[in-house]
Amino acid sequence: MKIQTQIQNDIAILQLQGEFTIESLKSFEEAVSNALASRAEGLILDMSRVILLDSASLEKLIELNDQCRQQSRQMKLAGLDETCQKILEITRLLPQLDTYAELTEAVRSFV
Repeated sequence: MKIQTQIQNDIAILQLQGEFTIESLKSFEEAVSNALASRAEGLILDMSRVILLDSASLEKLIELNDQCRQQSRQMKLAGLDETCQKILEITRLLPQLDTYAELTEAVRSFV
């Protein structure tokens, strides 16, 4: 999985591309750690180019969401495709996560 990070108005945006699986967790954790070290107030995961989620990535999303809450930060997911949205629905994780159809909506939600 490819990950690009940008900081916009105190919000760290991680643009993920490819399969978000156990094989990509190490690089994901490093990118998140670097983004959170920037003291960003919030974190947006742009999922618009993610084509697959596995159980390890789902666990990591819930863990990261909890971590952000403990640090008084918000984590938001943007651009989930139909497959990834369905995976979150089936696993009953969707209600636990703050999701937006588009990245711009997620960014605006911080204002």
